[in-house]
Amino acid sequence: MSDAQSGHEKTLTSLLPALAGANMIYGGGMLEMGLTMSFGQLVMDNEIIAMTRKVLEGIPVNDESLAIDVIKKVGARGHFLAEEHTYRHMRDLSESRLIDRRMRQFWTDSGAKDLTRVCDEKAREILEKHHPEPLSDPVHKELLKIIYGREEELGIRTDGK
Repeated sequence: MSDAQSGHEKTLTSLLPALAGANMIYGGGMLEMGLTMSFGQLVMDNEIIAMTRKVLEGIPVNDESLAIDVIKKVGARGHFLAEEHTYRHMRDLSESRLIDRRMRQFWTDSGAKDLTRVCDEKAREILEKHHPEPLSDPVHKELLKIIYGREEELGIRTDGK
């Protein structure tokens, strides 16, 4: 089952290798050293991966991001919360479709769903509502040709004969 520990572990095993330059990180949806798969965990991992990719993009340093004009306008004793620039950019570095960042009272009033529950519900919704287009016949045949060809090279027999 997904929980705070699995979220913590998945974040570290995604972010740290990515920061070190790894170009392949696997394990989406895996729990218990890969013995268990969880659709809810897969949804959570997708969010973690999206945030990791955002970190890898870095922080832009340009006239718009530095906002020197806004800093001069607000001054040393002012605050930036009422500034249009702040409103436009407040989610640039960390935006989540799953994490509820509202104040506790709003979160409680709307059901107090923790991230595990939100991810499980999102996974259920995807499984119930997502209906992907099937592969076209030529694409399907070409894909099978590739699979069966590789299986033959490896000496693995499936229904490719």
